[in-house]
Amino acid sequence: MKVGLYDVDSKMPNLALMKLSAYHKAMGDTVEFYAPLFDGYDKIYASKIFNFSDDSYIDPERMVVGGSGYDLSVKLPSEVEAIAPDYSLYNWPHSIGFTARGCRLRCDFCVVPQKEGKPSSNNTIEEIWTNRGSDFVILMDNDFFGNPEWADRIKEINALNLKVCFSQGINIRNLRIEQAAALRSVRFFNISGKTRQLHFAWDDVMHEKLIHKGIATCIEAGIKPYEMAFFVLIGFNSTHEEDLHRVMILKDYGCDPFVMKYNKSDPYERKFARWVNRRAIFQSVAWEDYK
Repeated sequence: MKVGLYDVDSKMPNLALMKLSAYHKAMGDTVEFYAPLFDGYDKIYASKIFNFSDDSYIDPERMVVGGSGYDLSVKLPSEVEAIAPDYSLYNWPHSIGFTARGCRLRCDFCVVPQKEGKPSSNNTIEEIWTNRGSDFVILMDNDFFGNPEWADRIKEINALNLKVCFSQGINIRNLRIEQAAALRSVRFFNISGKTRQLHFAWDDVMHEKLIHKGIATCIEAGIKPYEMAFFVLIGFNSTHEEDLHRVMILKDYGCDPFVMKYNKSDPYERKFARWVNRRAIFQSVAWEDYK
């Protein structure tokens, strides 16, 4: 068969599509990225991650469509889920995967609990690390420490001497000192693999006390404030004043806030995100002056 893979909106290599590519290549099929101007595909798979993305090229009558931005009920067949990804599809040099699925939290803006349920162990580091030419592993876990086997995964990372990125963020609101110490023990980096940085989130201004406590726990474990980046959700349940309050607290600590827009078309959200996320501007220009 000739198989087309349509990546609608992934910000990084799409794990599901890479697994589908590996599966079909193992079956002897020809696999390529879907080209809408050409025909001749025997099967087409489409993946849409974000519900706000343009899906005008998706044709559910011709395509098998999945992804959290389209249909939460669609899952990979077990034989595809178990296969190692085809990283050559994106010419990607590092390994990507989940040590756990699910999340302990039930944030109103997030589909993970609905899609994956409570946390459960998924893969070992050894199983994820299939791109052996690189010592960098990107974990997609939405709640790493919700995994009952998290301590074993930390031991694996250290035993294999791997660099690791916790790309979806660590839940800092109930981070224990032994978990912060575990983070400190590994070679953590951001998604680029060039900067030592952990990602957390501050989505609700009502969690301020827990954020202070979590930052203090990290510092006690030896993690520096400048090694802490925070996703800051705006436009969901916060005022403009509360948005500014959160990013300024993080700035005062020496942490690195990164604003996530809930309503991508809102002029204020776009401007505020632009101000915060351009670090040189954020460090040198006050919000009132930028406005």
